[in-house]
Amino acid sequence: MYKIPINDLKEKIIASGKLDSEKLNEKIQAKITELSGLISEEGAAHIIANELGIELISDKQTKLKIKEIYAGMRNVSTVGKVVRKFDVHEFQKGDSTGKVCSLIIGDETGTTRVVFWNEQVDLLQNVNQDDIILVENAYVRENNNNKEIHLGDRGDIKVNPEGEKVETVRQSNSFERKTIADLNDNADGVEILGTVVQVFDPRFFMVHPESGRRIREGEEAGVTPALSYVLNAVLDDGTGTIRAVFWKNQTNHLLDKAEEDMAKFKDDLASFESLKTDLLGEQFKLMGRVKKNDMFDRMEFNAQVVEKAKPQEEIEKVEAVIEAVEKTETAEKVEEVKGPESTETTESADKEE
Repeated sequence: MYKIPINDLKEKIIASGKLDSEKLNEKIQAKITELSGLISEEGAAHIIANELGIELISDKQTKLKIKEIYAGMRNVSTVGKVVRKFDVHEFQKGDSTGKVCSLIIGDETGTTRVVFWNEQVDLLQNVNQDDIILVENAYVRENNNNKEIHLGDRGDIKVNPEGEKVETVRQSNSFERKTIADLNDNADGVEILGTVVQVFDPRFFMVHPESGRRIREGEEAGVTPALSYVLNAVLDDGTGTIRAVFWKNQTNHLLDKAEEDMAKFKDDLASFESLKTDLLGEQFKLMGRVKKNDMFDRMEFNAQVVEKAKPQEEIEKVEAVIEAVEKTETAEKVEEVKGPESTETTESADKEE
């Protein structure tokens, strides 16, 4: 089953004309109750769509828009403009080495990450920001609640193919700057700026090399697992503090380290202490989503994009806000002045008549 977000599922069912929003919500709750609460909203919506004969995913589409791509899909083709190109990271697995690189591409419906492994990385030598790429025969997987396109063995890309255009890119993850005090549970597309005030040791674990699923000891015999890790840190922006969660790629950007560098800390956490100290007091701009950790009853920020704060850029933002406020205040004062003058002029004219 494809992993389609609940809002998209509802939108597709309502668009069929067979149910309105109110009736759909009633049916979803009734289905959950019918199955004794052992099914999610997404699962209930899938069942309802199937019962009503609603096609959620069309097999007839050859090229999909970014918004139409969901985790679990295979043989996917899409066209997007390169919004961001990340650095190549090299890593070591046993006696062999590898490398990975990724792009963020987008169209008028949204953005997504495209990941390239090992020899596929060579395909990106001549790819630059704002290029148009056609991705063909790829598969889609979920990574930390985000969808990623992977080429696999059959996938390929074409750079600036003739006839393919992307005029505008909708930042589906267009991030809104908020203060930590204003963050709410399940808030998506959020940007925060904060200072690192506490750093925790990274936690290491093994995952399936292709699916990214965590592998526990004794599982997946015959598969050579890949190393992954997660790092937590606390950020403060003056209005409050929040624990930020950095998964593998985000940890690499936070620390400016490659996988092979991180692997060295796995059996020698004591050597990580100096990095923790170096991070304290550093300012970062994080983009991602807010989620409540029910186990610890606290809000956490799941970072999707990590950038070192640029003081000049932040100063310009503040100056722009101040300038806008001053213009508004000036306009209001002008209106206040004009009001009485206009009234007096009118009254004088009336008296003269």
